[in-house]
Amino acid sequence: MHPFLTKGRIITIALAVLIVIGGAYLFFYIKDHKTEFAASSLNLFQKVSALLPLAPDTKKEIEVVNALVAALTKQDNTVHSFLILLQNSDELRPGGGFLGQYAIVKVKNGEVLSTFVEDANLLDQRLKAANVKITPPYPFLRKLQLKRWGFRDSNFSPDFPINADKAQYFYRLAGGYEKFDGVIAVNSLTFNRILELTGPIQVPGDSNVYTSTDGAQKLEERVEKAYLGEDVPAELKQNRKLIMKKIAAEIMKRVATVSNIPRLAEFAQTELRNKDVMLYFKDPALQTLVESVHWDGGVVKDWGGDYLMLVDANMGALKTDYYVKRTLDYTVDFTGEKPTGTIVYTYSNTAPFGNWRTSDYHTYLRAFVPQGSRLLERKWINAVITNEDLNKTYFGGFVDVEIGQSDVQTTLTYELPDTITPDNYRLLIQKQSGVGTLPVTVHLKTKSQEYTQTAELLKDLNFSIQTVDEKK
Repeated sequence: MHPFLTKGRIITIALAVLIVIGGAYLFFYIKDHKTEFAASSLNLFQKVSALLPLAPDTKKEIEVVNALVAALTKQDNTVHSFLILLQNSDELRPGGGFLGQYAIVKVKNGEVLSTFVEDANLLDQRLKAANVKITPPYPFLRKLQLKRWGFRDSNFSPDFPINADKAQYFYRLAGGYEKFDGVIAVNSLTFNRILELTGPIQVPGDSNVYTSTDGAQKLEERVEKAYLGEDVPAELKQNRKLIMKKIAAEIMKRVATVSNIPRLAEFAQTELRNKDVMLYFKDPALQTLVESVHWDGGVVKDWGGDYLMLVDANMGALKTDYYVKRTLDYTVDFTGEKPTGTIVYTYSNTAPFGNWRTSDYHTYLRAFVPQGSRLLERKWINAVITNEDLNKTYFGGFVDVEIGQSDVQTTLTYELPDTITPDNYRLLIQKQSGVGTLPVTVHLKTKSQEYTQTAELLKDLNFSIQTVDEKK
């Protein structure tokens, strides 16, 4: 065995893969398999048009993983603390999912010293006890009548660095004293995918068998359904998620082996690229590296072409997103006096009936578009406001999709700024964390020709049409 890969160090790095950074195994694999890694990561643009993943530069990706591993395993006799945000994407929020639980992991000299896991509600109870009153964002006030903004609702931005700062802010207001070296968000979709590596899991004291097809849903039922109602003692409610520690221990036992390095490398790479794991570091140098490979979950601020990001915030307080399917059809039209964009975001609520975890779907949708865009028309979206954030204009409103509805075509038509032209047209579509796979169709209409491309939004997509070169 490589001298670095002692049994204790394997377990430490495996824990980092699953909970902290997802990078160590990736490094050990790709440093000896750079050719294969590069071949699987790079994409070539077509001459006329392309709809492609915003693929990171592979050399930069290797550099970033190397730096993260070096930072985690540095022999500096210093305790490094990480805040882990565990998000349930079945109750979608702008930052990936409802923030139901968090963990604090402490690392020293490459070894995990301790882990602490707590229900986010308990932290918010301390906020309330401290009489902290912060006005929540508008949708929470209007739809949910929330009077206080707290930790569990802190991930209201689609930009993860903002959410990371906000989570730490509420943590400190609640009396937390840890100073974190990094913040990591992990979505519930990741839990099912890690079970693809481990196989089905069952732990003592629990009759459930957790598999890759339904593990997250069974776990949610295990820690939610049995504890509903006012007659359940508070102590039981507070300890209802201890089962997650047992499951995590079993996962670690199964994956913390050298033979799993290639599979964990691929797993970590996928989760980081599709934004189901997002990273934020206090160290500016590490944060710059993470941003360079788009693992920071950030909204691009300096894009010069056309832009689109659709962001849902489940306002129904249930886990209905498990049954909600979405498709995106976007048309940019240059045939009129002014360029226009038309978004058709189709929702389908496939839930068979309502129960303790499922209902009619109620969401607050924001469409982030180029700054200076002007709304012209809307359909199937209510109380729409226009505002600006993240160097973008956004249109925000409420959408309702009843159980069984399959074609709620939420439509927004808007005038694009004059800086968006058909000459060498470029469009960046950024994916919301936690959405899963989204079918996308893009239409571009010019006075001489029309283009159509389809793809699946697994990660950010870059659409380009080199119209000037085509004319030559």
